[in-house]
Amino acid sequence: MAFSRNFLVGFAVLAFLPLCFSNYLYPQFYEHSCPKAEEIVKSVVAKAVAKEARMAASLIRLHFHDCFVKGCDGSVLLDSSGSIITEKRSNPNRNSARGFEVIDEIKAALEKECPETVSCADILTLAARDSSLLAGGPGWEVPLGRRDSRGASLSGSNNNIPAPNNTLPTIITKFKLQGLNLVDLVALSGSHTIGFSRCTSFRQRLYNQSGNGQPDVTLDASYAAQLRTNCPRSGGDQNLFPLDFVTPAKFDNYYFTNLIASKGLLNSDQVLLTKSEQTMQLVKLYAENNDLFFKQFAESMVKMGNISPLTGKKGVIRKNCRVVNSN
Repeated sequence: MAFSRNFLVGFAVLAFLPLCFSNYLYPQFYEHSCPKAEEIVKSVVAKAVAKEARMAASLIRLHFHDCFVKGCDGSVLLDSSGSIITEKRSNPNRNSARGFEVIDEIKAALEKECPETVSCADILTLAARDSSLLAGGPGWEVPLGRRDSRGASLSGSNNNIPAPNNTLPTIITKFKLQGLNLVDLVALSGSHTIGFSRCTSFRQRLYNQSGNGQPDVTLDASYAAQLRTNCPRSGGDQNLFPLDFVTPAKFDNYYFTNLIASKGLLNSDQVLLTKSEQTMQLVKLYAENNDLFFKQFAESMVKMGNISPLTGKKGVIRKNCRVVNSN
């Protein structure tokens, strides 16, 4: 009887070990080590979004900009120190990426609850999911267990993240390099149903799209005239404009409806309709079916969150998301 009991105990321990050092992500990762982790993340994100609705879009974007550089490893959160040059200085992030203080607050609360347990990379992933839900968008079960990087990549941030003025082939290539396909590209672009963009990100569409001093012909003329009132030829670079002017704070499929009406704010948005038959069909599909868009967005967010994560014994759990651990 004693042998049988010891065997069962030993077997249970062996069965649990793979979970401790797993190279896989799974939703129950913190079930025992930090059971309140998701509740804490949601609480802080909810407070931040209630204070400023725009924060939901900012946190989703932060997760996106993290995953497209060296994988989903929290590198976007690191400040410059020692040999590290922060990704916050890159063209896609400078004067644009935001929400770092919210992540700091979440991390501080988690360190108090369960020290050195929940990674900054997982915080970003959970915050993105909660932001979608709080804005009226879809939710999804988040696979967890990522660990944090010990470094950042300024060049990766400059080169790998799609830019507002990129051509569609360039955007497709940047997604493909991350293992994401056309369906993922169009669905994830739908996150532009919330949030804002700066005048400097779309000015050329208003004044010099083809280098001939003329506005973009794929941009509705009346919408362009409206945009020009607060986005002049020079100056006003940081002036903000809603990416979806119809329902700027609500996560829905109006983003795709706007593209069909030639009222996509960014060139990288509008080309989804005008430069590819395949992406055009997806735009029309999601414009007609909000439920289908929500379903695919959730699936593509999980897929994006799985880009080259550090797991098991790789990476670390940073105590402060802005700096590498001192020991």
